[in-house]
Amino acid sequence: MSEQTLENRPVLVVDFGAQYAQLIARRVREAGVFSEIVAHSITAAEVAAKNPLGLVLSGGPSSVYEEGAPGFDPAIFDLGIPTLGICYGFQVMATALGGTVSNTGQREYGSTQTAIVGDGGVLLADQPAAQTTWMSHGDSVSQAPEGFTVLASTASTPVAAFANPERGLYGVQWHPEVKHSAHGQHVLENFLHRAAGIPADWNSGNVIAEQVEKIRAQVGTGKVLCGLSGGVDSAVAAALVHKAVGDQLVCVFVDHGLLRQDERRQVEEDYVTATGVRLVTIDAREEFESALAGVTDPETKRKIIGREFIRSFEKAQADLIEEAKATDGDPIRFLVQGTLYPDVVESGGGSGTANIKSHHNVGGLPEDLKFELVEPLRALFKDEVRAIGRELGLPEIIVGRQPFPGPGLGIRIVGEVTRERLDLLRKADAIVRAELTAAGLDDEIWQCPVVLLADVRSVGVQGDGRTYGHPIVLRPVSSEDAMTADWTRVPYEVLALISNRITNEVDGVNRVVLDVTSKPPGTIEWE
Repeated sequence: MSEQTLENRPVLVVDFGAQYAQLIARRVREAGVFSEIVAHSITAAEVAAKNPLGLVLSGGPSSVYEEGAPGFDPAIFDLGIPTLGICYGFQVMATALGGTVSNTGQREYGSTQTAIVGDGGVLLADQPAAQTTWMSHGDSVSQAPEGFTVLASTASTPVAAFANPERGLYGVQWHPEVKHSAHGQHVLENFLHRAAGIPADWNSGNVIAEQVEKIRAQVGTGKVLCGLSGGVDSAVAAALVHKAVGDQLVCVFVDHGLLRQDERRQVEEDYVTATGVRLVTIDAREEFESALAGVTDPETKRKIIGREFIRSFEKAQADLIEEAKATDGDPIRFLVQGTLYPDVVESGGGSGTANIKSHHNVGGLPEDLKFELVEPLRALFKDEVRAIGRELGLPEIIVGRQPFPGPGLGIRIVGEVTRERLDLLRKADAIVRAELTAAGLDDEIWQCPVVLLADVRSVGVQGDGRTYGHPIVLRPVSSEDAMTADWTRVPYEVLALISNRITNEVDGVNRVVLDVTSKPPGTIEWE
């Protein structure tokens, strides 16, 4: 079997509206196999054209018998592609192939004791006969399709897993992708490697080699611009392109005034020292401030920031073209962006996904864009990007940095963005980052947005007088890839220290609150 690449024969994760479809894709990749999310409306002809190595059918919130429930082309089951159904996908497979799904009135949610029947077949091989699985279903498969063997059951669900090895079709009622299923990853790996025969050969080294080749083919001898924000995504994207085309790349750092404290210095010193790339810094603070004046709608702010980014790059392009005329005269036609797979999915760019928010990397670009985009990370999750950065030799201070949104502090101010409000938020953000680092919590926290509620005033007492200051929101979250997240349980004494410092040291703030919402339902950022 040929070596897997981003472009060659993925495992397709079919999305039936499950909140964990992206997590399934992550777990498949953790098994060393590249995955791609597609909509449940995909046809057999479209699947055949993609020539996948396997299919995984996700769960979903619907009943297979509900009017308007997500459907699936049953002809796909006749393509001879190894397929694993999970929860709703398991039930879709059962009904399509002649089995029976019933509403027995015995629902299962959360941790469920599950018993393997017999040896469990290839799907459940080498696993305990009794194990804890994570269930979330009201309907159950009451009768397996003809030719299928029952592999597992629970007290309420007689058919909790089944298989037809001759056809390469398998299914489980539980969610193997979540860590609450004790042997869930083992189930996925058994399907991928044993049942489907897919090698575990997709890794950061393969991605680097493939992307270097792809970048060279796209760019040729052309010159390339890359916008460096100081974050992990743009840093790794730039390093990949630099590895591919060397001095054809010029990195542009736009100081838009929406940066955190000391970020300009970190980019100009840390990254340039580590990589040796050429960096041009543009001071565009006044332009961004003017463009954002009076704007409060978050989507509008994102689009304005994305547009102004591109305009700044176009100005840099014009200046560099004039410079190039004195040498070889080759124009700059390419722009590198650190777009990641979650950006694509959440912007509605993933097949069958809803538009949660626009990203300036994806949805906010102007229609008259004068660059051809180079997006070497577009198919990757954040932790995969970090692994590639380490493989490329980037220093940990850059690779391990917490995610920071492209639109910067502009989307962490709920309300109009002004210079005064930015300065206030910068000070609060710096205090939070310093105290979390001092407490040794950097490895526990995926990201900690600090949000200024600029359009809200809360009453307070400071210096024996009544004040009307702004609230600051702390949003510490733990996550693996930003697709799902939970709020981090920061010790009370650390929260108390942060609150005391902010209210004492940051003029205009008299209240600090903690956001304890998971994702879903809330996103990580407030805007």
